[in-house]
Amino acid sequence: MRLAISTGGGDAPGLNAVIRAAALAAIHRGWDVLGICRGYYGLLGEDEIIPLTRESVRGIAYMGGTILRTTNRGNPFEFPVQQADGSYALVDRSGEVLDNARAMGIDALISIGGDGSLAIAQRFFEKGLRVVGVPKTIDNDVSGTITTFGFDTAVTTAIEAIDKLHTTAESHDRVLVMEVMGRHAGFIALHSGLAGTADVILIPEIPYDLECVCEKIRARDRMGRHFSIVVVAEGAFPKGGQESVIGGSLPGESRRVGGIAGRLAWDIEQMTGKESRSLVLGHLQRGGMPTGYDRLLAARFGGAAVEAVEVVDEERVDGAAGDVVEEAPVLGPGLAGVGTPIVVDVDVGDRPALARGEGLAILLLAHHPQAITLGVGGDSSVHGGGSDHRVTLPHP
Repeated sequence: MRLAISTGGGDAPGLNAVIRAAALAAIHRGWDVLGICRGYYGLLGEDEIIPLTRESVRGIAYMGGTILRTTNRGNPFEFPVQQADGSYALVDRSGEVLDNARAMGIDALISIGGDGSLAIAQRFFEKGLRVVGVPKTIDNDVSGTITTFGFDTAVTTAIEAIDKLHTTAESHDRVLVMEVMGRHAGFIALHSGLAGTADVILIPEIPYDLECVCEKIRARDRMGRHFSIVVVAEGAFPKGGQESVIGGSLPGESRRVGGIAGRLAWDIEQMTGKESRSLVLGHLQRGGMPTGYDRLLAARFGGAAVEAVEVVDEERVDGAAGDVVEEAPVLGPGLAGVGTPIVVDVDVGDRPALARGEGLAILLLAHHPQAITLGVGGDSSVHGGGSDHRVTLPHP
């Protein structure tokens, strides 16, 4: 068995812990493991493909970023190619990826990514590539998941920033508006804002009323609290308005959402007369060492992903006591992001699930913090496979 691992989209604390766990679990089984650099670039001849060995993954679990590097551009199905006149055209290069994967003897791919990367993985599965998907996003917005690695670290970073802002805001009687990541989902803003006791929290799911925001600030003034902390997700927008966009996007890249903090601070100052300042936390949320929770969660994802490959490859599941995986729904081709908790037709308590089948496997996290759900299947039916299979999840 030859297994390939790739990381796509924005980086998240815990990526290296997934890579390490998956590589070691595969090597323990006697498999060859390859690392595809910068998403699918390595399989397009645009970057490297490197062997992953015990030595190369040693001591990386605590490190932020990804040793394989990543990109949020370069979708092989819509790859930006510069033309003679300097413009860009989107070209389908997915066939090159499949041809090169077959030429290298790659039997399966573990794709670690968010909704965009997993949607690409789904399309490769539909073209015949065996794929296991590991959900990765600090925004915590991959459909079907309860939490993803990197989220806890991002929230912790945001909380630390809010704690520091409190002292300077109170010293100067200022309104401080802090922008955190969250294009379509406000989980980071909500969790960090509540934990950091922010006075106003604005998220993309609920368009805000500027007058209500300002009235909250005035009310605090009347109570003798002459400062306020506002936490806003980058994708938040006012009622009847649109999300704030920063300039243009590079070819093959989603539009760049952000800048709402500066706009909101200006509006608040004009309406309340209070001195207001803005701060964009930005990529600090992606960087640095993952928290202990994210390291453990990432390690469990990595080990479970390899076991999912083995289950599909050998058409068997070993049953044992402990955390178990049972039958679960199969995710269809549309891997949409989620902004609020959703209900799916699975047991989301202590016992998550596995739907058997030849094809894409999406790893999901159930409510129990130590239970991982695997969704494996080759079609969009609710219960692919049908029989009741169980598999123990590897512990790091």
